[in-house]
Amino acid sequence: MATFSTDQLAIDPPSTSLLIERRIREIVLGSLRRRGAVVGLSGGVDSSVTAELCVRALGKDRVFGILMPEYESADDSLQLGRALADYLGIDHVVEEIGPILESEKCYQRRDDAIRKVIPEYRDSWKSKIVLPDLVSSNNYALFWIVAESPTGERHKARLSSEAYRTVVAATNFKQRTRKMMEYYHADRLWFAVAGTPNRLEYAQGFFVKNGDGAADFKPIAHLYKSQVYQVGRYLGIPDEILRRPPTTDTYTLEQTQEEFYFALPLEQMDLCLFAKNNGIPSAEVAKATGLSEDQADRIFHMIESKLRAGKYLHLSPQLVEPVEEVSPYLD
Repeated sequence: MATFSTDQLAIDPPSTSLLIERRIREIVLGSLRRRGAVVGLSGGVDSSVTAELCVRALGKDRVFGILMPEYESADDSLQLGRALADYLGIDHVVEEIGPILESEKCYQRRDDAIRKVIPEYRDSWKSKIVLPDLVSSNNYALFWIVAESPTGERHKARLSSEAYRTVVAATNFKQRTRKMMEYYHADRLWFAVAGTPNRLEYAQGFFVKNGDGAADFKPIAHLYKSQVYQVGRYLGIPDEILRRPPTTDTYTLEQTQEEFYFALPLEQMDLCLFAKNNGIPSAEVAKATGLSEDQADRIFHMIESKLRAGKYLHLSPQLVEPVEEVSPYLD
């Protein structure tokens, strides 16, 4: 039996890309009966690979890019998104969503919740929410707020359940507002909205329901994050995008996906999720990832917990009674 390693995640990028391109054409032009695809461009590898695959499948005239910065976006997000749109040669638009978020009191609601645990917090401060180390010990998955004053002084406090839920609910305005903008342009152009989650995000519920989780099709949701990078290198995605560390780009302090959600670097999480999906024991995972067997067991438990919690995110609206219609267009 072959030793479990990153080799299990190796794919053939050319054939993988061709398969996805064919399915995009079938889904967009056939099943959805739309003229093209709208892609929200964040400057990250997932949206970049999705956009390029759509261009190869449909042609650059049938792909429309949307860049949606807000007042707290990372400085390089807009720059990299524009660079990708220019590289692909697609029509695109910049939609500044900061004023919409301000009118929704997104920032105010979040800051008011933070002040419940850090009373001195001010609008000029920066912040992020983080998890404790869930890999090396049996800590509870309780979130903390890290806040930084304009002078660089840092404060850290554990969030109450109410404060945590309010902070998340307020920041979810960002993803839901962006999706509203994507569907505006999709309706205007008679295009379909392309979702950009990779398998790790899709399976583990790292998305906002009716926000970045909403889409008409999700062409890379079956690819682990490391496989998205393999396809990206094959497609020739600009190096500055491939080198950019994955971030949430949601909070004002720099924040990795690891400290906010996954607890491990994405390369290790890919291997752990693959192992869990394929019945590979934690002892083999420990050897491949450099974790102890106890740590691998904890990650398996985290994966199971997120799968249970994420079920709600994947559910379609629930009906009291089935609604059946006779139509040649309904499968």
